[in-house]
Parts: sequence; C-alpha cells; structure tokens
Amino acid sequence: MTDTLIQQKNNKQVAIWLFIGVAMIMIQVLLGGITRLTESGLSITEWKPITGALPPLSQSDWQIEFEKYRHTDQFKYVHQYFSLKEFKFIFFWEWFHRFWARLLGVVFICGFLFFVLKKKLHSKMHLPLAILFLLGALQGAIGWIMVKSGLMPEKYFVGHIELTTHFVAALILLSYTLWFALTLMPSFQQKVYNPKLNKQLYLLLILFLLQIIFGGFMAGLKAASSAPTWPSINGSFAPNGINELSPWIQNVFQNKLMIHFIHRLIGYTLFIFSMLFFIQSKKEQAVEHFKKLRFAFIILITLQIILGISTLLNATNTSIFIILGVLHQFTAMMLVICLVGLAFIVKRSVSAVRV
Repeated sequence: MTDTLIQQKNNKQVAIWLFIGVAMIMIQVLLGGITRLTESGLSITEWKPITGALPPLSQSDWQIEFEKYRHTDQFKYVHQYFSLKEFKFIFFWEWFHRFWARLLGVVFICGFLFFVLKKKLHSKMHLPLAILFLLGALQGAIGWIMVKSGLMPEKYFVGHIELTTHFVAALILLSYTLWFALTLMPSFQQKVYNPKLNKQLYLLLILFLLQIIFGGFMAGLKAASSAPTWPSINGSFAPNGINELSPWIQNVFQNKLMIHFIHRLIGYTLFIFSMLFFIQSKKEQAVEHFKKLRFAFIILITLQIILGISTLLNATNTSIFIILGVLHQFTAMMLVICLVGLAFIVKRSVSAVRV
C-alpha cells in the first residue's frame, strides 16, 4: 500500500472519530436543552470534575445534596414545595448533562491517544486538534460560569446571556469539529465554485448566528410565555412595550417583547434569503453532496419555522412545550450542520481552496 493510500485510510479513521464527536456534541446540546426546559440546571450547586461523576449513592448522600439545593434562591422562591423525589428528577438531568460532557472528553482524549500511539495523525492535524481541545475546555468553563450566574442572591435561573454564550460556544465547537472532519473526507473535496452563492451562504450563517443568539435570549428569559401568539405579538406586529426600558439598548438584551420582535423578524428574513439561495443554486447540481445538502437545508429551515411557531403557541402547556422546544433545538443543530457543509463545499474560486 502506497503512502498516499495509507494516509487516506488514516484520515478517514480520524474523520470517523470526529464524526462520533459531532454526534456526541449534539446529544450534549439536547441534554442541555432538556436541563433548561425542566429547570434542572441549578440542582447541583458545586463543580466536582472527578468525584461528581457519580450521583448520590445513599439516602444520606441525597439528603446532603438536597440540603445544598434548599439554600438556593431558586428553591426558596420557585421550587419551595419540592419533595426529595422531585429534586431527584431535576438532579438527574443536570447530572446526566455533566456526565455526558465527561464522557465526551474521555472519547476525545482516548481517541487522540490511540491515534498518537498508532502514528496516524499527520503533522497538519496538530494545530486543529489543539484548537479543538481548547474549544472543549472553554465550553466546560463557560458552562460552570453559567451555573454560577444562577446561584447568586436573588437569582432564580441562570443568566440568559450566560446561557446564550454557552449554547453558541457549543455550536461553534460542533461546527469546528464537523469542518475538521470534512477536510479529511475525500468525498467532500469536490467543490462548487460560485462567488455569489458563497456570499449568500456567509450571509445566511450571520443571520442564523443572530437568530440563535436571540433564540437563546428567548429561552433564558422564558420569553415565549409573555407572548404565546402568532402571527401577532399579543395582538400587534410591534407592541408598544418593546421600547419601555431605558437606556434604549437595554430593550435589545432585556425586554422580552423586543426580543420576541427581533427573533421573529430575523426568522422571516432568514427564511426569505434561504428561499433565494435555494432558487439561485438550482443550476449547481454537479456535486452530489451539494445537491443533498441544498435540499436538506430548505426542508429543515421550513420545519424550523413550523416548530418555532408551534413551540410558541404551546408555551403555557409545559409537557408539549418541552417536547417541541427540544425538537426546535435539534433542528437548529441540523441546520448548523447543513450550513457548515454547504460553506465547506461552495467556494468563491479555485484559489479560495487551500491545498
């Protein structure tokens, strides 16, 4: 077997490891969504990287954890009637979320050590892998900062800005891992050279990032229940309450109705530009992966709009809201995967592709 074939085989194995990481990151984000929707995020008040891997194993251990939670303002003012059984339910989701993060770290570290020992890592992979591990460590740090934001006096939930930062950082980690994996897959090296489509894709990525940010604000502020109506926002396109905070810029970050308005407006804009991209990319059908991702993207963006409206209309129905909220978050991740895949394939020109 030639050196080129051996390297291609090694690259494919590393790519499979990275794709496993992508799938695990997606599960981690979904677990984070369930943790948020079930108000479980503050049930564990300490960060113990090693000893915290195991849940309480005895009744006395459970009582100790429950007592710690009873000192939080969330318990005092939101869940003051919680029994130990109800506490165990929210504890499970936060513990499982953290456990999966630990498992993700183990998979990446063990995989890395395996490929190092087997000498399957090309020198060009060293820097991307270092960045990957730094992004993973940063995500863990942001997660604990987020939890700490909800354990402060007179705080009942984690801060919406910290929550959004945690979510966006997870999607950046997901995108980077996916992009790295695609660089190692021979089947993804065939490109579409179209400067106009390339610009449109990056515009879509910017719009989608903004939509994710305001979606995070919606989630963190529990804004959906403040206006569970569509197409209007409590009877108006732009209700009077969107400008009530001073200075005005605070409305963009703190006002639930303004965040509603912006989130919906970006959503409509994103859908229009997505349709334009779909129509204008019709002629580019030669690359099989592009053709598949193009169709997947327009289907997913349509589904995401439907899920967003459905989630909003069921904001006061807790059980349905949780299910729809998780599906809404899952579809957002699938859209990220589609957009990253399309951006990887569509280039401005031949010179824009690094050899």
